[in-house]
Amino acid sequence: MRRPVDSLFGRLALLVVGVLLLSHFAWYALMRLERNQQQTRYAVEEAVFVVDAVRQHVAHSPGQPLPSRVQLVNPQDAGVPEDRPDAPLPLKHFLDEVRERLPASTQARVGSPGRPPTLWVRAAADRNWIVVPVQALRPPRSLDRMVSWLAIIFAAAVMAALFAAWQLQQPLRSLAQAVARFGRNLPVPPVPERGPRELRQLTHGFNQMVQAVARTENDRAVMLAGVAHDLKTPLARLRLRAEMMDDLKMRDGVVRDVDSMTHIVEQFLVFAHDGVDRSEVVEVDAQCERVVRHYRAAATRAVEMQTELTAGSAFRLPAATLDRILSNLLDNAQAYGAPPIVVATARTATGFVLEVSDHGSGIAAHDLLNASRPFVRLDPARGGNGHSGLGLAIVERLVRREGGECEIDNHLAGHGLRVRMQFPLEALPVVADTSLGER
Repeated sequence: MRRPVDSLFGRLALLVVGVLLLSHFAWYALMRLERNQQQTRYAVEEAVFVVDAVRQHVAHSPGQPLPSRVQLVNPQDAGVPEDRPDAPLPLKHFLDEVRERLPASTQARVGSPGRPPTLWVRAAADRNWIVVPVQALRPPRSLDRMVSWLAIIFAAAVMAALFAAWQLQQPLRSLAQAVARFGRNLPVPPVPERGPRELRQLTHGFNQMVQAVARTENDRAVMLAGVAHDLKTPLARLRLRAEMMDDLKMRDGVVRDVDSMTHIVEQFLVFAHDGVDRSEVVEVDAQCERVVRHYRAAATRAVEMQTELTAGSAFRLPAATLDRILSNLLDNAQAYGAPPIVVATARTATGFVLEVSDHGSGIAAHDLLNASRPFVRLDPARGGNGHSGLGLAIVERLVRREGGECEIDNHLAGHGLRVRMQFPLEALPVVADTSLGER
């Protein structure tokens, strides 16, 4: 099951959203704290200014009345508030800053709770308490317009960041898909070189590597095909001369060796051929039945072959490709396996399966990875005359050329070789519907 967080885009998105959320939360908390401090400073400045103005008024115009909310209260009056050591923290900060702004030894208190907020101030030179109104030190509201603006800015930043992460992930995704195709020996078109400089350099290096591997593979195929083609004529002459030999025992031995060499040459030619198969597309079930019937008839000894063909008429492959796959697998099964040899097809939820298995000794577990490599002969279990080590390599190449996957394993508790080929529905050739006939 694919998890979105496992992808580069998912992790970048998670990182971006987390960083933006943390930074916006810190910014919001800092703004709230700063606004609270600004409110306290403004209240302190206003209260100190009013207290100084009252003192100037008392000193220079004692007969003039004071504003209605400003009072002078006798220290002996019963309404003088007590000092409140248990006052809320914002109120304590407010009183501390007021005392710092006023002369030393100045007393500063706040009015009784439940009434309009007032500041009571009395310095050593003051005869009375000076009572002035102050702004209410209300804590910031939990939700205000700042939260709305913060949400809008956060959403815009997240969308911009996700778009940037998507732009960065796209080239990497294209490169990952190309690497997967290259690992499956499928054609790899040049990957567009875009993104950051390091990514462009990586993509450029990958394109150069693919081109170099393609040139090397093409040179090897041309050389192999040329050598195999040039050997066919001498082998034909050698067989003709062997047929004219008088010694029957020697003639049979030479003919058998020539046939083995001819089979190897033909395997070289099939392996070197990497073009598109343009032969007729046939039903796999019907073609498998015909090939198995032909092998039964042509076998020099009785070989038990079974078919389990349940894929249906929708499973179709090019005839030449299918014949090469079956001939290589059945030849291997007859040479190295043990009866019964089973050819089976089936339809799954994602595509079709073609399977060839035998009941022989199989392949050792440590050799399974090398079984489909070209020119690898797994002696002594899977060696022999007339074989070049290309049979399973040809099968795997043909299957992948048709968009399928090839799996080689032992299906009977460590023995009994099975070659399982899976073809997805989208990789199968589309056959035009001719059932309507001509008009």
